[in-house]
Amino acid sequence: MKKTFALLLVFLVIMTALSGCGTGKEVGAPEKTSQSSEKPAVDVINISYVKLPLNVPSIVEKKLELFEEEFGKDGIKVNFPEITEGPKMTEAIAAGSLDFCNALGGTSAILAAANGVDLKVIGIYSRAPKAFTIMTKDDGITSIKELKGKKIAGPKGTILHQLLLAALAQNEMSIEDVEYINMSIPQAVAAMNSDNVDVALVAGPAVPQAIYAGGRIITTGEGLLDATIVIAVRNDFLKQYPKLVKRYMEVHNKSLQYIREHPDEVYKIAAEETGISEDNVVKMIDWYDFNPTITQKDIVELEKTQDFLIENDMLKKKIKISDIIRKVE
Repeated sequence: MKKTFALLLVFLVIMTALSGCGTGKEVGAPEKTSQSSEKPAVDVINISYVKLPLNVPSIVEKKLELFEEEFGKDGIKVNFPEITEGPKMTEAIAAGSLDFCNALGGTSAILAAANGVDLKVIGIYSRAPKAFTIMTKDDGITSIKELKGKKIAGPKGTILHQLLLAALAQNEMSIEDVEYINMSIPQAVAAMNSDNVDVALVAGPAVPQAIYAGGRIITTGEGLLDATIVIAVRNDFLKQYPKLVKRYMEVHNKSLQYIREHPDEVYKIAAEETGISEDNVVKMIDWYDFNPTITQKDIVELEKTQDFLIENDMLKKKIKISDIIRKVE
């Protein structure tokens, strides 16, 4: 009886061990994330929606309900809060109320990361140097060299501000050589049209509007900067739901394919959504490179952006740009 009992105990121990091996789980091992289950343990995904200056992929994704189609398979609702300012987007990321920044300025991404916001850049939204300009109505100003002592209006801490500094530096000048006035793009254009400033920093749909009102482009960002806009994700979301992040990028790529295959339909959708004329949409879309692949050149451009922020006392703590970039696989 004792031998039988002992053999029974040995059998039970072996079966228990085998059962444990079958689960693939060790004692003390962390619980698997929701990605290992059939349905991800998330009910809502929040994606920022910014349609201007001409964010065609976002417009296509929203109007064709591409994200709803993809994530609806798992019963996940998709929200599109219209947060158009970079700092407010990163504040929402920090608060956990936004999961994806679909079109975040490189300046905002760097400032947020340097100040402790846990986000990762998973793609490039756009590069559009031609969409950012320095404009004037003054017939006496034909080049950047003639800006010395002139009143220049535009939004501080932005790609346009960076463009101005790069253009001045290329001509052996600095911000000290001009009278720079911090204004929004509409305010700057209005000030230029009323001759209250000599030059305005103008981007997006305001460019053809300003030209129609008599403005002229002195220079664009071409050859000076890439005007890099990024796609960012809340890092906690990325860690917990990597497969959802991968599917997000697949949907984004699907929208780019749709733009290539249905240009006339896309022009019409973009014009209706933004209020920009269809002719101007056709003209402006060529200014944008929407390829989402992050290249070494993109990293260099973001490093140049960080240098710009530091040189202008908008950033104190330097970060390693590669640390905030994640390749989605």
